[in-house]
Amino acid sequence: MAGAADGLRSEAADTAHISMSVADPTAWATAMNNLGIVPMGLTGQHLLSDSVCLSGFDPGLGIMTGITPINPMMAGISLVPPPPVPLELPIIKEIIHCKSCTLFPQNPNLPPPSTRERPPGCKTVFVGGLPENATEEIIREVFDQCGEITAIRKSKKNFCHIRFTEEFMVDKAIYLSGYRMRIGSSTDKKDSGRLHVDFAQARDDFYEWECMQRLLAREERHRRKIEEERLRPPSPPPIMHFSEHEAGLLAEKLKDDSKFTEAIAVLVTWIDRGEVNRRSANHFYSMVQSANSHVRRLMNEKAIHEEEMELAKERFRDSLSGILTQFEQIVAVFAAATRQRAWDHFSKAQRKNIDIWRKQCEELRNAHSEELMGIRREEEMEMSEDESEENPNKKIKINDSALAAQAYALKEENDSLRWQLDAYRNEVELLKQEQGKACRTEEDHTKEHQLHFLQQTMQGMQQQLVELQGDLQRKESELEHAREEQRCMEVQLIALKEKGINGCTGQVLHRDKEKNAEKHVQGPLKSEKEALLLGIISTFLHVHPFGANIEYLWSYIQRLDAKVSASEIETLMLRLPHMFKQEFTGVGATLEKRWIFCGFEGINTV
Repeated sequence: MAGAADGLRSEAADTAHISMSVADPTAWATAMNNLGIVPMGLTGQHLLSDSVCLSGFDPGLGIMTGITPINPMMAGISLVPPPPVPLELPIIKEIIHCKSCTLFPQNPNLPPPSTRERPPGCKTVFVGGLPENATEEIIREVFDQCGEITAIRKSKKNFCHIRFTEEFMVDKAIYLSGYRMRIGSSTDKKDSGRLHVDFAQARDDFYEWECMQRLLAREERHRRKIEEERLRPPSPPPIMHFSEHEAGLLAEKLKDDSKFTEAIAVLVTWIDRGEVNRRSANHFYSMVQSANSHVRRLMNEKAIHEEEMELAKERFRDSLSGILTQFEQIVAVFAAATRQRAWDHFSKAQRKNIDIWRKQCEELRNAHSEELMGIRREEEMEMSEDESEENPNKKIKINDSALAAQAYALKEENDSLRWQLDAYRNEVELLKQEQGKACRTEEDHTKEHQLHFLQQTMQGMQQQLVELQGDLQRKESELEHAREEQRCMEVQLIALKEKGINGCTGQVLHRDKEKNAEKHVQGPLKSEKEALLLGIISTFLHVHPFGANIEYLWSYIQRLDAKVSASEIETLMLRLPHMFKQEFTGVGATLEKRWIFCGFEGINTV
């Protein structure tokens, strides 16, 4: 009878599914969900959330495409991570039929079952509300649809713990929370129960999660270490320790120009380490001498680079001259175009453009011309410094400086020889002490030879010291003689100027020697630029009879020449006290220093 009743119920259910109304959204969603198709409402909205349906499923696929219907509870289908479910669209759960039991969903009007916070690495779920007659086989049959089960720990109080192999299977099991489970077709209270599935905190899950986190941390550290090693600059090569063999190899490297930089770094490191002692002093002295031999090579290279720089300057000057010539030709074209014969035939706009172009070209021409003149002035100054015949006083000064440098070098060499002599004396005394204490052995003979050699060396050093002292005295006498000649030349120069020029010139020279500061302040004009500045300043101050301060005057000249500084203007006016004078105006905080043009008054005084 029970089998017949079940058969009738199944036929009635099939008839109900076949004769359902398409307009009923709940029935339509149920049918589409059973077929594995995302149910769509009449408005085009999903009736089921993506957590139930397959991710990336195409709703356009129908039943006629030959695709087998998919159960969302099938093992191996991941339902994590679920996207947020809109509040206005509740999840529709369906009846799940198993061999031994049936799962009925809860009332959709009731709130969803609550769950605790998910522990890290959770693979175990707590299942409560099981029927009293539920066995481990029935539980495994129900939850096998969620994924592979590792272990089931069932209690006598209608609950159990189920551990899965992967974390995403826990989300499928949580989906069954709230279902009412009925074993077979029995209506007995012991054969039914409301399931409550929740996350369980298991030590095995947490231990595996910690192991995985440590593994990921090790991989991250390894990756960062590899990245740091890749980005780290290469370390310098290690410096070998000192030995006689390495010293010989280093001496050969010091003689090679290509390996000199590397070898000199090793030598500096050895000296800083304190490798220099009595036994290795000769080796280090020979290496220092080899390093000093490169000075001549470096000076030759410097001279070659200076010649190249001079050639480059000459090429630059020639190119600048060619550019200036072309500028002059373009200015000539504009000058010809602005004449009356051609100017009348241009329109007003064309005349305006030609005038703008002419002004721009003249400004550029003037700037290039001034730059070229500055280069030529620098060359003339260098040539005048090189011509020592025109200025004998400068030649005497150069000779004096050279003699002083030679005397200083001789003093330094004398001091170094004296220090070496003291060092040899100390070594001789040490050898004597060791000779008095030790017995007459072969070592004593070698020490005697060393003592004899040191005595001979000391005698040679003394002779060199005597010769250097004689050279020093001779150089000092030559220096005194040169100074006397300089004084004689100055006296003769003053006498010649007194004879060739009137007595005023002698007084001016005498006054210049007594007042050196006034000599630097006052003086004639040095260049054409200073003459132009003088004319502009005189005109400006003549227009302002009450005077003007240096800032006002400099701001006006800045419009004409941006390179002029306020210090240059003030220095020029200080050098000409008969043309410009300073006056203080105002009282207290309004005190101001002004410059006034007094050239017309200064003509009579001069």
